[in-house]
Amino acid sequence: MSYKREIISTSNAPAAVGPYSQAVKWGEFIFTAGQIALVPETGEVVEGGIEAQTRQVLENLQNVLIAAGSSLENVIKTTIFVTDIGDFAKVNEVYGSFFTNNPPARSTVQVAALPLGVNVEIEAVAISS
Repeated sequence: MSYKREIISTSNAPAAVGPYSQAVKWGEFIFTAGQIALVPETGEVVEGGIEAQTRQVLENLQNVLIAAGSSLENVIKTTIFVTDIGDFAKVNEVYGSFFTNNPPARSTVQVAALPLGVNVEIEAVAISS
């Protein structure tokens, strides 16, 4: 079985801030780049605290998945990176409002810093719809 690598790009999520793709589709699998709290229309970090950033990140992730022919319902694994593990409960609350039924497997790790000074980044692996 031979699959062709397909690069996914959408203007409904922030453009890459480096030499990477928003997502790559390989067969039925979709691997997203980490999404941060940038507003797609402006390229600016969303105003507000960790809850607003998490919401923007998940909306960006959702838009990348839609462009790849998938959705949040088809996510099988996420990795969340936070700059302060003390924000875990707040991130978890917003995250839970996006993944209401049968949530994917997940890891959450604290990191020293994230691009553009954001406080949360989320990447995902999903399957096609």
